[in-house]
Amino acid sequence: MAAVFFQDEDDIPRRVPKLGDVTLADIPPEIGLFPLSGVVLLPRGRLPLNVFEPRYIALVEDALATQRLIGMIQPRWREEEDEANSAPPLYPIGCLGRIVSFTERADGTYAVTLAGLTRFRLLRETGETRGYRQARIDVSTFAGDLNEIPSAPFDREKLLGSMRRYFQKKGLQARWSLLEQMDDDILLVTLPMICPFPPAEKQALLDAEDLTDRVRVLQTLLDLSGPEQEGPPS
Repeated sequence: MAAVFFQDEDDIPRRVPKLGDVTLADIPPEIGLFPLSGVVLLPRGRLPLNVFEPRYIALVEDALATQRLIGMIQPRWREEEDEANSAPPLYPIGCLGRIVSFTERADGTYAVTLAGLTRFRLLRETGETRGYRQARIDVSTFAGDLNEIPSAPFDREKLLGSMRRYFQKKGLQARWSLLEQMDDDILLVTLPMICPFPPAEKQALLDAEDLTDRVRVLQTLLDLSGPEQEGPPS
């Protein structure tokens, strides 16, 4: 009787590494871009996206067929520029996200969740593919994002207190009990992503050198928020 051998599931090669196993060597030199103003993805963060434009539906389809990677980056608007411009100038730093869940709707649109991997520096754009912009990137400056060093001790109560006052001024609600239970490092990913700061301030949080610097920037932005501001920026 012939012997039957069963392959251990752990021996089946993965097409993409597990999130916790991603290294710089796994990052391609060129990625598709998803420019979105007022929204930043941070390393270790989670960003839900409603994808309905044909060019970004194409971007999601192509990402799913390869390494599931999308480059989130903000347009850099200038007052003299038309915001209807389909290819506005971009900030030099974005964040690489991996699709960790998606739902395809009956109308062909997608609900997608990205997990933040590492920031990247935009080197140059390389044209368009199926309507979406592509670019050469460099992630070597941000190697620490893949294994981020914990923040230095900070005044957590002061930060959350400033956050409460900011949300009260804006007329916003938050699940404070959930925020208060978060570990420091997760809190410092979550707070910058949920605060409705203007794009330039969001970018300052993304550009912060590390978690300790992000605490400083976040506390400053919350403290500088004036009471005359009554709603999130449009």
